[in-house]
Amino acid sequence: MSVLVSVIIPAYNRDNYIAYTIDSVLNQTLTNLELIVVDDGSTDQTRKIIESYTDDRVTVLEHPGGVNRGQAAAINVGLKHASGEFLAILDSDDYWAPEKLETLVGHLQSHPDIGLVYSNGFAVDPENQPIYPIYRDGHEEHNDPARVLIDCYFLLPNNAVLRREIMTQVGEFDESLRAAQDHDMAIRVAEVTKMAYLDLPLFFYRRHPDSISSTRKHIRWQNGFYILEKAVKRFGYSSEAVRQRKAVLHFRLYQCRKQNHKWLSAVTHLVMAGLCDPSRAIRILTGKEVAY
Repeated sequence: MSVLVSVIIPAYNRDNYIAYTIDSVLNQTLTNLELIVVDDGSTDQTRKIIESYTDDRVTVLEHPGGVNRGQAAAINVGLKHASGEFLAILDSDDYWAPEKLETLVGHLQSHPDIGLVYSNGFAVDPENQPIYPIYRDGHEEHNDPARVLIDCYFLLPNNAVLRREIMTQVGEFDESLRAAQDHDMAIRVAEVTKMAYLDLPLFFYRRHPDSISSTRKHIRWQNGFYILEKAVKRFGYSSEAVRQRKAVLHFRLYQCRKQNHKWLSAVTHLVMAGLCDPSRAIRILTGKEVAY
């Protein structure tokens, strides 16, 4: 493909995984790419590993003074320097199948009405062994922004390729968010373009104790209320969708508080979840729906 793809990796203290992640990009069957790795103030060997690459497709950037400013700010630095027609963002501990970019970019080229495409894949353990598929059999993309708002069922940025003009339209990542900035962006993208899903195992989402999703769970769900408030001001979501999203946020905070043995707060969030979405609460309590 003659089209240029810009891949951005925000990296912070990932010396255990960063080489595997970078290699998965440089070994893509689509070779016309630029890889922009933004070191977000790493204090381990991450920067040394990044700078060991001599491939001229790799560019290493950092914030002024080499400070840590969070993933959203690091991605924004990469976006400012990206020159590709298509954009892909990959977390520094995840990785792609070799045909990931070629497959997704090819889909966008043959479907000009689609602004973003994502794929299936697997959550994997630190040794790259599959744990579970990201999407179950029968998953479909319905192109309903309210569904993205409520459940955030696809992983953006690290499991998607999107057209540059879509990112230009929705704007940069919200740098005030140190967690859940991906969900905020996913909602904004879903509001302005059609999306597509390919049921192919092309993305590998690494689960480990030091991942942001593990260490910032409660912050992610707390930030969800701020993200929801922004979305309501920006887009015409129904009151039902807003209540359902609040129910999800309260339920996730209940899980976090329960895990940390903060029982009073846990019970409060559980009650609020039930009040916001009684029907779903009943389905979960009766085992008719599983809450992951």
